[in-house]
Amino acid sequence: MGSREIAKQVSSGWVYLPAVLLVYLAAIAGFITAVTHMDKGNVQPLLGVHPGFLLAASLIVAAANIIVNAGLFTLQPNQAAVLILFGAYSGTAKTPGFHWANPFLTKKKVSLRTRNFSTDKIKVNDSRGNPVEIGVVVAWRVESTAQAVFDVDDYEHFVAVQSEAAVRYLANSYPYDSAHEHEISLRGSAVEISQTLQRELGERLQRAGVIIEEARLSHLAYAPEIAGVMLRRQQAEAVVAARSRIVEGACGMVEMALARLSEHKTIVLDEERKAAMVTNLLVVLCGEQGAQPVVNAGTLYN
Repeated sequence: MGSREIAKQVSSGWVYLPAVLLVYLAAIAGFITAVTHMDKGNVQPLLGVHPGFLLAASLIVAAANIIVNAGLFTLQPNQAAVLILFGAYSGTAKTPGFHWANPFLTKKKVSLRTRNFSTDKIKVNDSRGNPVEIGVVVAWRVESTAQAVFDVDDYEHFVAVQSEAAVRYLANSYPYDSAHEHEISLRGSAVEISQTLQRELGERLQRAGVIIEEARLSHLAYAPEIAGVMLRRQQAEAVVAARSRIVEGACGMVEMALARLSEHKTIVLDEERKAAMVTNLLVVLCGEQGAQPVVNAGTLYN
């Protein structure tokens, strides 16, 4: 269990500010009056008060007012102040505006705004052992100020370190590319990878009171030392996949042609003629270049 955030209500600073200014003016006036009378050698009581006592009282009041003035602070929208009294957590103020709180409270301000963090491009092996370069961009914000301040040493540094660890774990869990249609890969499954990354980061950063709003890959490439080889491999896989589709389509067209001829009895073919027809159609349909027709004036058996 992490630290629990406690909402803290603080007083309006506009109520205390006029009083602070009036006390300052009164202390200054008393100080000037006492010094003036003492410079003239007049040490007679002033309005029943000895000038020396008035001088000391003015200094004490000014010093106390300085301490009271330390309780004034401001909060911008989406900003919070964690209040700590002599090492004990007192609460968190989140209302924007001009406030006053106990001057002995330590006020540690924490931004609640959404922040972007982009990791450096790091080199890591994917699930097949291929070295890849990967980088992510993360949008995050502080949800629990108590956890962010008390449960981790430096929550911003914690976000940076855990983000890099999550990226390494993600890259080790999936291949860079996949030849199978339904297999999740770093390059071919952007939505699933982003969801997995966001979930992994959310679990890691929960202890710091941080929530992840979005996490996406910002860079993905093979490492330079294997980029050329993997490019040729991708090209070869693409050629094989294309050939497979061509052969599949050609076989379907041949079957359709034979079935149509047989159905309409356009021409009666024996097995040998069917085999020749299938061969010729496959050559025409699967060839990389256009077939050159050859006119046969005789029969198949000549």
